Amino acid sequence: MVRRIIEIDQEKCNGCGLCANACHEGAIGMVDGKATLLRDDYCDGLGDCLPVCPTGAISFVEREAAAYDEAAVQANMKQKQKHTGCPGSQSRSLQPAPQPVQPTQSAQSAPPMSSALRQWPVQIKLAPIQAPYFDGAKLLIAADCTAYAYANFHQQFMQGKITLVGCPKLDMVDYSEKLTEILKQNDIRSLTIVRMEVPCCGGIELAAKKALQASGKFIPWQVVTISTDGRILED
Repeated sequence: MVRRIIEIDQEKCNGCGLCANACHEGAIGMVDGKATLLRDDYCDGLGDCLPVCPTGAISFVEREAAAYDEAAVQANMKQKQKHTGCPGSQSRSLQPAPQPVQPTQSAQSAPPMSSALRQWPVQIKLAPIQAPYFDGAKLLIAADCTAYAYANFHQQFMQGKITLVGCPKLDMVDYSEKLTEILKQNDIRSLTIVRMEVPCCGGIELAAKKALQASGKFIPWQVVTISTDGRILED
């Protein structure tokens, strides 16, 4: 049947995920960092997704499509409720809280430290290829153990940067392809790679370097190595 249904312009989509969150029927999902119409019969053609799209990537078209299937939508929603994966991977910008100023109570008392995280998600596997927070960003690519080993990680490395983390040994993936697209499609101003001293952590450094080379861009970069006892190792 010919009916009204949404169409998503992949070139305009910035991967923010707002439309997927607004779609109550689950017709839209994030695939390779882009919003995608997953099934025609999940789309009711009402367009709750249209007003939330910041780039105008979504529009209505009239085309041959399967009829809206409410029973299939309900079954899909029930299945999603059983899903044990991460439900909080929607891309969004964060505003770090200012460092609180508190009077010193004693030599052993110190004011709490504020998070320097500026965006979500932080895992390389979950991060979109394009997002507003990448525009003009100083990018930090870090092995996820580094924040545990180095006590001042937020203030020394994350402050003023967009942070992506991963573990090449546990994830068992090559991050270089996705990182290449992030560098290609966004205005990244600088790149800092923070890794642990252990040999398996070299995978995240290699992936970042491969991505930088494949992007064809000249971006200032540096590598910082953290020891297992929490020190910055000099080259």
